[in-house]
Amino acid sequence: MTTSSAPTSEGAPQGGAPTLRKTLTTPLLYFFILGDVLGAGVYVLVGQVAAKSGGAVWVPLLLALLLSLLTAASYAELATKYPRAGGASHYATLAYGPFTGFLAGFCMLAAGIVSVAALARGFAGDYLTSFVSLPVVLVAAVFLCALALLNARGISESTRANVAATVIEVGGLLLVAGLGIWLLLRGDGDPGRLVHLGTADTGAAAGVLSGTVLAYYSFVGFETSVNVAEETRDPRRSYPRALFGALVTAGAVYVLVGIVASAAVPTATLARSSGPLLEVVKEAGGVPPKLFSAIALVAVANGALLTGIMSSRLAYGMARDGLLPGFLTRVLPGRRTPWASIAVTAALSFLLALSGDVATLASTLVLLLLVVFFLVNTAVLVQRRDHPDRPHFRAWTAVPVLGAASCVLLATRVEGAVWIRGLIVLAVGTALGAISVVHRRRQPRNVT
Repeated sequence: MTTSSAPTSEGAPQGGAPTLRKTLTTPLLYFFILGDVLGAGVYVLVGQVAAKSGGAVWVPLLLALLLSLLTAASYAELATKYPRAGGASHYATLAYGPFTGFLAGFCMLAAGIVSVAALARGFAGDYLTSFVSLPVVLVAAVFLCALALLNARGISESTRANVAATVIEVGGLLLVAGLGIWLLLRGDGDPGRLVHLGTADTGAAAGVLSGTVLAYYSFVGFETSVNVAEETRDPRRSYPRALFGALVTAGAVYVLVGIVASAAVPTATLARSSGPLLEVVKEAGGVPPKLFSAIALVAVANGALLTGIMSSRLAYGMARDGLLPGFLTRVLPGRRTPWASIAVTAALSFLLALSGDVATLASTLVLLLLVVFFLVNTAVLVQRRDHPDRPHFRAWTAVPVLGAASCVLLATRVEGAVWIRGLIVLAVGTALGAISVVHRRRQPRNVT
């Protein structure tokens, strides 16, 4: 921890903008982060990781956890140093100026909105049709409206709903782990697959790194929690505990699931399956497949709710920093929730959910987040020159350095086609960022 002095303006809202209500406790924040990390991805990614890295699925999962913890430490330092909505955008603005701040925020915001849109379409897909068939437009509209209303009702209500959903998600994963262990104890499966690294097309090292990129996607979500640090009662103590606790919990669950899935099901079967955990259930027997459809729907809804909270708070924070229109800073008088940001981000998600471009944009998600994470890790080092008057978490200097290097390493494993799409999104953000900076520079001259 460190204690020093800084201008009081960092802790105060800019321009007299209203602040958000502090309601989050450590347990609620822990479940918020855990629910966001333990999203729908784990139910489908194990097979894809196996296809890249071979039978030892647990290795890239463990490596992804370690790399995530590096960047998480940087977020913990900045979130406790500057506990404000806006997250990476705010940190990049402080370290590099408004242009880079806008670019970081734009990447986060685009990723969040696209993620909610993709989850809305996912909710209307095969898992729902195992119970009832409805038009995608209707399901997406009702789904996103319900999430927006819950989001607008309050952060406390939203995170309490997340607690229940997270318990269900974790319960489903632990059930898979239990079934896999039981399957192995009765003599089925092949534990020897747990040491097989690489595939016929890739060596062990290349396979592990490629698998780690996919596994890394399973851990993203922790970064969204910085946008509710301002609504946390004691961020200096609560945030690091909740953040590291949730990531380690998620990592332990992921590694356990990866071990039992790989040992219980042949690697080729996992790689071919779009529902790899269901393959474990089928091998073990005794659990109805519809049970996992229901759990998956809860996971999708919970991930969309938490990502929607992130997107709305990020838009609110960027608007308060002058990077987006001031209209987005409007909050409900009683509940103090950013209703304007919630409405706009939900509407954009609905429009994207109806387009055929959601899959194309979603494929750039990891790359966009790696850009953001690189900026956050380096912002930690730049902002060591600033000494705020509040105690805060401080990471070892080597941690953000390694965190930034890990982002570069993983980016080299991203496919070229994804880079092209990512660069297009970055080009749009660059143009909008330049417009925003020019607009901000002109404002003081017009006010006389």
